[in-house]
Amino acid sequence: MATVAEGEAAPAFTLPASDGTKVSLKDFKGKQQVVLYFYPKDNTPGCTREACSFRDQATRLKKKGAVVLGISRDSLASHDKFIQKFKLPFLLLSDEDGAVCEEYDVIREKNLYGKMVKGIERSTFLIDRDGKVRKMFRKVKVDGHIDEVLAALD
Repeated sequence: MATVAEGEAAPAFTLPASDGTKVSLKDFKGKQQVVLYFYPKDNTPGCTREACSFRDQATRLKKKGAVVLGISRDSLASHDKFIQKFKLPFLLLSDEDGAVCEEYDVIREKNLYGKMVKGIERSTFLIDRDGKVRKMFRKVKVDGHIDEVLAALD
């Protein structure tokens, strides 16, 4: 497992995207900042609120030269329904085997109704135009998170 640290190069990845393409982190190097957010599951209350907050601030994010990419272990079909239902203007990437989630160290054991299960810890990484992790947000609380992200972008 890679160690992700602020100021270091972000772990590289290529994943299938909701628009039918494959997206690599290197696609944005030298061009745009990346708001890379990991979330547990499509169409759940917290994940919906988080995605909609990014959607609602899409213009401000774009003005700051940032692109939003969401990653979960959901399928592309699930992502497509989620995007259409909430009119999300950004790509969702499918990490069904969890390899990228492991690289970014966002898999955690959680107690779910008395049973320990592995799942994604809500996390956001701001990656600068040089491909370095500028800021990490772990154990994200949805309310107010978009304001933290916007304040951290240049």
